[in-house]
Amino acid sequence: MSTDADHAYETLIQFLYRAPVALMQLRQDGEIEMLNPMASQLLMPLAPDGDLHNLFKVLQPHAPDLAQLSADFPHEHGLICEGRRIVLSAGADKGPAVLSLGLLKVDAQRLMAVLLDATHEVMREQRVLASRLASAARLDLLTQLANRGRALELLQGMAQRARSAEGDHCAVLFINVDRFKQINDTFGNEVGDQVMVLVAERLRTTVRSAGRPPGQANPTEVAARVGGDEFALLLDCLPQQDTAERIAARLLDRLSLPFQVGAHELTCTFSIGIVVLEEGAQQADDVLRDAAIAMRAAKAEGGNQFAVFARQMREQAVLRGGLQTDLRNAIERGELFTVYQPVVGLLEDGRIDRAAGVEALVRWRHPVRGVVGPTEFIGIAEDCGLIGAIGEQVLEMACADFARWRKQLGAGAPRLLAVNLSRAQLNQPGLCERVGAIMAAHGMGPGSLQLEITESLAAQGTDIQRQLLGLKALGVKLALDDFGTGYSSLSSLHLLPVDTVKIDRSFITLAASSRHHEVLIEATVKVARSLGMNTVAEGIETPQQAAVVSAQGCDKGQGYLYSRPISGAAIEEWLSGAD
Repeated sequence: MSTDADHAYETLIQFLYRAPVALMQLRQDGEIEMLNPMASQLLMPLAPDGDLHNLFKVLQPHAPDLAQLSADFPHEHGLICEGRRIVLSAGADKGPAVLSLGLLKVDAQRLMAVLLDATHEVMREQRVLASRLASAARLDLLTQLANRGRALELLQGMAQRARSAEGDHCAVLFINVDRFKQINDTFGNEVGDQVMVLVAERLRTTVRSAGRPPGQANPTEVAARVGGDEFALLLDCLPQQDTAERIAARLLDRLSLPFQVGAHELTCTFSIGIVVLEEGAQQADDVLRDAAIAMRAAKAEGGNQFAVFARQMREQAVLRGGLQTDLRNAIERGELFTVYQPVVGLLEDGRIDRAAGVEALVRWRHPVRGVVGPTEFIGIAEDCGLIGAIGEQVLEMACADFARWRKQLGAGAPRLLAVNLSRAQLNQPGLCERVGAIMAAHGMGPGSLQLEITESLAAQGTDIQRQLLGLKALGVKLALDDFGTGYSSLSSLHLLPVDTVKIDRSFITLAASSRHHEVLIEATVKVARSLGMNTVAEGIETPQQAAVVSAQGCDKGQGYLYSRPISGAAIEEWLSGAD
């Protein structure tokens, strides 16, 4: 028996001696009773004087709580700690930088300790973490698409790579959601975020489903989110330059399908700008900028379409940027002014009431370009946040002119002043107070001011509704502008807090030649009248159109047949004209 026991002991000693980990037997206070060579190798750099009698004392500069941790362990036996990382603040250049400690209580007198050199494991973990962080830094967290930084990296490689064959083209599609802010304003940012996620998923599935002729290599396609509601699609190895246009057309079809977000079914349109990369090195920022310029050109044409970048677009963008700076100065310098288009009453005997009202329209007297129309600068004002200031300035000028007419012309002055109200103004706190102050300053009586809003604004959420009701409480009349082109319908007209419905010129233009449009005008007039609302026919240009809308019962008319927009001084002369 003794021989077997001696053999077993010898085997144990050999195991301890050869084990690739540090093994130690300790007393409760940390005194080392036994340690193997690996333990000596790991601990010796930490004990310059060679004193390895007590593990707790050797590790005390790096883990001062070990002795207390062992003393506080409440059980008769068990695991005190496992895999505890001990970062060595000294001696790391001569030995390990990080140790991993396991401490086991065997009984009331003895402990067992296991030490591992965890330096390489920690370095590996740090490399993995760095890799993950680098990946996360290139990923859009909401959509899980590549982000702008990663897109620019990939695009830079595409832009600098020499083309290897005739059928080796690269392109960038810059994709923007038309009127996305309206979704956020109406349904909230959470719904808007979900729409972004669904758009990203459609981008993935649409580009992957791109059919290619047999035997032709598939292009590399990378989708990225490069802004709040902006996406980019990087296309490499295209067989022809116009392949990018076919992909853009397919994307527009696919993205136009409704998005289901909870109980909401939302339909969005998109604008896409396309840049086909040229031969020679190009900068990724420049390529993406040009694609964005092309996208804005598509949006300026009404959206829901794509545009291919052309160099003149960049020149126009530079001009637009210059106009933005000039527009800021124009507000301060008083370069904006108002003109007025008469709104006439349509009387039963065919005559018109010239004093029914006027609509104020803004113009810009540019110091270099002369008079600039609103189509050239209103979009810029909306993009750069100036539309609110412009709207307030126009209201102030128009009310001043209206007060002057009433003073000079008395009963012959216009009875109603119409001014457009922008989305930015409706979203501003204190709007009702500012409107009330302007009306009071110019003696505007209740019912003499009409603010005109679009259908999409009138149908928005509770905040907009409160603003509109607050304006009505001031005695302001509200008109629904361009009715028939927005989101509401005759069936929901009763839900909108408006006094007047302005029938869009697209219906009036065809009124004399299309029975369908004549019926639409008739229906609109009847529904509005049943709700106690007035109607105005916009864009009347011929006597035939005037006869149709008058026969259908429209209360008022507006258009070139009666007058183009004219200055405030010219209004006085126009009012005195013969019917």
